[in-house]
Amino acid sequence: MAKVLIPLADGCEELEAVTLIDLLRRAGIEVVTAGLKHGIVKASRGVQLVPDMTLDAALSGEYDMVVLPGGMPGATHLKEDTRILGLVRNMAAAGKYTAAICAAPMVLAEAGVLEGRQATSYPGVLDGLPGVSVSAEAVVQDGKVLTSRGPGTAMDFALALVETLKGAAVRQQVEAALVRA
Repeated sequence: MAKVLIPLADGCEELEAVTLIDLLRRAGIEVVTAGLKHGIVKASRGVQLVPDMTLDAALSGEYDMVVLPGGMPGATHLKEDTRILGLVRNMAAAGKYTAAICAAPMVLAEAGVLEGRQATSYPGVLDGLPGVSVSAEAVVQDGKVLTSRGPGTAMDFALALVETLKGAAVRQQVEAALVRA
């Protein structure tokens, strides 16, 4: 079974975090949520999220993918956490998937993962970064790096992650059950 780590920081975008967690779990993917610190994470709109464990505890596990929800100041908290930067670098070096949405692609950039790649983000977040080709697409995959624009693209992003880890048939099954159209 595929295993995904989703770090949660105070100020994260709850729509993105919950959508990612929910859709990945619907696809039968093991999702571990990890708070940067012990206790409840207060998201950007005041929703309280209860992580499965702390990041320190989660770092002892093995994951196929790390997914970073955006939102502000959540993405800034992720970017300023040396454990997150190390995790992203280690995952990329091991040939595993790194993914981020909204403002969180700036964390991938800070970790050096976006160098020479195409990516997308919340408008303006990646502008002017050398070595990054910025796209306006809803979801961009360049090798084992996946990025997305923001809260409005969270479902498309989550479904792209499902397809990456479990294939097109599982994505179609999960999407059909959502009754999106």
